[in-house]
Amino acid sequence: MRELKILVVNNYGQFCHLIHRTVRDLDMDTKIIPNVTPIEEILAEEPDGLILSGGPEMERAGLCFDYVREIDVPILGICLGHQAIALAYGGHVHAGKKGGYAEIEVEVLEEDDILRGLGPKTTVWASHADEVAILPDGFIHLARSDVCEIEAMRHPTKPIYGVQWHPEVSHTKKGEELLMNFFEVCDRH
Repeated sequence: MRELKILVVNNYGQFCHLIHRTVRDLDMDTKIIPNVTPIEEILAEEPDGLILSGGPEMERAGLCFDYVREIDVPILGICLGHQAIALAYGGHVHAGKKGGYAEIEVEVLEEDDILRGLGPKTTVWASHADEVAILPDGFIHLARSDVCEIEAMRHPTKPIYGVQWHPEVSHTKKGEELLMNFFEVCDRH
């Protein structure tokens, strides 16, 4: 696969720099950008894809809602990024029953583009302090767990994906495969 330009949007999550390093280690051109970067500046970078990092609170998600509605490149939302996608398209987020980071077994409901080769079940590392409670209209439900019904989803027509878990951490099995699947989407777009 050619070297793609992947911008990592910093939502002040503890794993933002790890996402960046993992993307770089997978031989992609990548840089971290603040979540208040104007859309015109992002487009001037000519990215092949965006990754919205996790973060501590939605109030600090900057322009993420605008990015997912207005930028026409593949987007992967991780944890808070996943929740921001849901909110931007009319879904709902609520506090999860299980906070803190933990190992979770996820059931893949649909081996869509980004989850290809990960099913039928995979073990991931996730926090469920907050989680997507209601899918946005038309979104495709990709994965669930005993802890959270909406572990992964995708937009019905755009290459926009969200996962509650952290593919960038070593505790997540097949995390790099998920990222490589996302890069393939970026390469085709």
